[in-house]
This record gives sequence, structure tokens and C-alpha cells, in this order.
Amino acid sequence: MHAEWEALAQHHNTLQNVCLRDLFANDPERGKQLTAETPGWLLDYSKSLLTNETIDLLANLAEQINLRTKIKALLDGEVVNVTENRPAWHAGLRKPNPPAEVATELDRMSNFANRVRGGRWQTVVNIGIGGSDLGPAMATNALQAYGHPDIDVRFLSNVDGAHFEMVTKGLNPADTLFIVVSKTFTTTETLTNAHTAMAWVAQVLGHSQAAKHFAAVTAYPDRAQQLGISPEATFAMWDWVGGRYSLGSAVGLSLMLAVGPDAFAQMLAGMHQMDEHFRNTPWRNNLPALMGLIGIWNRNFCQHPTYAVLPYAQELALFPAYIQQLDMESNGKSIGVDGAPVFTPTGPVVWGQPGTNGQHAFHQLLHQGTDIVPVEFIGFCRPNHTHTNHQQLLIANLFAQAEALAFGSHSETSLNTTNPHRSFTGNRPSTIILGDQLTPYSLGQLVALYEHKVFTQASVWGINPFDQWGVELGKTLANNIARELTDTATPKSTRDSSTNNLLSHYRNRSN
Repeated sequence: MHAEWEALAQHHNTLQNVCLRDLFANDPERGKQLTAETPGWLLDYSKSLLTNETIDLLANLAEQINLRTKIKALLDGEVVNVTENRPAWHAGLRKPNPPAEVATELDRMSNFANRVRGGRWQTVVNIGIGGSDLGPAMATNALQAYGHPDIDVRFLSNVDGAHFEMVTKGLNPADTLFIVVSKTFTTTETLTNAHTAMAWVAQVLGHSQAAKHFAAVTAYPDRAQQLGISPEATFAMWDWVGGRYSLGSAVGLSLMLAVGPDAFAQMLAGMHQMDEHFRNTPWRNNLPALMGLIGIWNRNFCQHPTYAVLPYAQELALFPAYIQQLDMESNGKSIGVDGAPVFTPTGPVVWGQPGTNGQHAFHQLLHQGTDIVPVEFIGFCRPNHTHTNHQQLLIANLFAQAEALAFGSHSETSLNTTNPHRSFTGNRPSTIILGDQLTPYSLGQLVALYEHKVFTQASVWGINPFDQWGVELGKTLANNIARELTDTATPKSTRDSSTNNLLSHYRNRSN
């Protein structure tokens, strides 16, 4: 990869004094040429600080690392999670003819969902954390236009007791169903909330009835049954599906209860469409590969350590947080698959919130700050509401923000050195991901688009995006410290002086 990397580095040097305003002025077709499409989606990357030559060089890089072969291995269920010696076959969840075990579980989920949607439950509370929360919470919020009018689906994740109080406030235990989602069924936060929920129901209905208000999603059904949850209400997930890639599995059961089995199936179909687009499409029109490679360009050659995901759709309010986990937990790695330190910076910091709210919060920094932050704007041509004037204003703001970031201000005032505070230099890169309409199908496409963007970048960096060993250390230390919080003995001298002092201060003040 050295030659291709060096060619990109040299090419970047030639663009040091090039600005987007000139690139557009010198090529009237740039806005049309630097785009890519798949049914329902347009990717416009013309406002990124690159040229056709950049894309050619990035495509050469993709060829050199055998990205096409890596994509096939991922989508065909080969062992790509090399540090845990197993596939990462989330693509198998959404195949038109999925593996038998997946088909069986989808049928069980559908039957369960139809019973819940036609019966006694008025509220469903999903108890999970990380991928067992962010995916279904994001998607349920995104597809609320398709939700059941009489079922309120809520999400409980934080071990903070205040979150339990907030989520259950005003609920009646008699018509509340809890879904406990934990791959191992040992996650401390999730089990703590599950036991509290069980006691909350039992206090009103009695212990003999409490377990009837619970379902579970886990790879260890025997552990769910130890909590009293029946096998009929326990749904499987598998070790070849990572938590942050698990929305299309039974982890999405709460979503299926909200939108119904048919809409859930449409989401899976959208995911599969993007899988096959990623597998088969040439690099210049391959949306996930392009986004991933442009991200490599921004991160490693333009040296931008962060990027913002800004959906101009309130329904996608949780999408930046979802992508934050997907990207940062996957590619926040400093060791390559070969066990050696990586050769270049890897996963960027991801953040964002919906427009237009962000315009009144952090866009000041985007336009005039000392750091350049590439932006990924997401918008839709047709809304799921009838407020046409709102939609037009929303999209006008999206297009205007991208234009302002790219070109700054043309007014003489902004260029007047006597008034530098009103100077907008522009030349700040962005891409626009424009969908036809937010539907279950297009949401599935969007989720898979970002999954494969992350995989593309991991393939270039030579890291494994499917493990998360860094998460485990904090969990282990927290379990040890938790036992000492109520201990009357002096904190262990083996701990650092800061932690020991904090433990003593907390124990003195917490009573």
C-alpha cells in the first residue's frame, strides 16, 4: 500500500493552495460529476476538497488492499473478526433467504409482535445498553410515523436510577412489557435495571405475575430463564452478530413491536439492497466505499481528526449517537490485525445533532473556528408530515449551510480587513446524503451505508472493526470499585491516590 499512500500524500500537496470556489469555477459540471446514486439516495461529495484525480487515487488504494475481496468475505459470512475468530455476519440477518436459524427467529418475533400489537400491552420498555439500546431506540424514533398508535415504546439504558424513574414515570405495571436485551445476559447495567423493573412490577402485581411482563433477547437463553422469563418469550441472537451491528436481529424486537413485522421486513430489505450495492458497484458510484475513502482522505491526508453527522430530519435525532458508537467503537483502535501498532491515525471523533438546532449551537465553530470539521449532511426530499413550508425551510437551511461552508461569503464586507469578525473564508468540506423519503426501507439502506463506510476505513487501516476490548477494562474496574463503595475498610492501597481519595470522599458524603 506504500506506493498508493505516497501518491495520495503527494497529490494532497498539490491541493494545498486550492479552494473549493476555484474548483467549482473551473469546472461547471463539478456539481453533477462528483455524485453517486443508488435507488432512493444521492451522495453529493462535490463540496469535499478533492478532485477527480483524488477519487482515482483512492480507488487505486481500494484495489491495492483488495477491498472487493474483503467485502465478499464480510457479506458471505467468512471469519473477518480475526481477534475473536468468528464471522461478523450481520448481512446474513437481512438476506432474502436467510439462514434457517435466522428465518426461524424472525418468524417467532413476528408472531410475538402480532400478539403484542393486538393485545393488552400499552407500553413496551426495552432494557439494554450500547448496541442493545442505540439501534432500536434510534430506529423506533426515526420510524415513529409508522408506529402503532396505541403502543408507547420506551428505552431504558443508563444504570443511573434516575433513568429508571424517568422511563417508568406514569406507567402502569399491569400493562407494561419489558424486553431485556443482553447478548451475554451478564451486562451489569442491563441486569441491574432488569432486576429493578422486576421488583417494580412485583410490588404491584406480586412476584408470581412479574415474570409474565418480561421478554428477553440473548445468546444465553438459560440465563434469561433464571430470571424467570419463559422460553416462549426469549429470542436468540448469535455470537457472529456484534452488538452495534445487531439492529436487524432480535435486538430489534422493540422496533418490530413499534412498527410491525412488515415494516421491519422492509428495513431488512433496504439493508440488503445496500449490501449488494456495496458488493457489486464500481468504486466511483459505490456510496459506502466512496464515503469511507473520502473519510480516509479527510482523516489521514487533510488531517481532520473529527467529523460531524448532521441530519436535517428531527426523526433522526438519535442517529448521530448511533453512528458515534458504530464508528468510534469499531475503528477506535491503535493495534492492527497483525498485532502491530497502526501506521497512521485511525477512527475520528464523531458528533452531531439535528439541523436546524445545531445551527444555533455549534455551527459558529464550523464556519469560523480554528479547526476544520468535515460535515455529513443528511436530508430528505419528501417529509412524513404535511407541513410543506417547514420542509422547504428545513432543506433550504441544509443546502445553505453546505454552500456557506464551501464558499464562505462573497460580500465585500466579509473581505474587508477593517471588519475581520465578519469574514467567512469557506473551503470547509462537506458531503450531502439526500434521500427521497425516510421509510423503513430507506432507513435500512442508511444504516447499512454507514456500516460499510466504517468497514471500508477499517480495511484501509488494517484494523478489526468487530471487537471492542477497550470497553471491557472499564467494566472490570467498575465491578471491583463497586464492591468498595459500601465497604467500611480503608480503600486498597494498590489503587492510585486519586481513586482512593475519591472513594473515601464518596463514602463519607453518600449517607
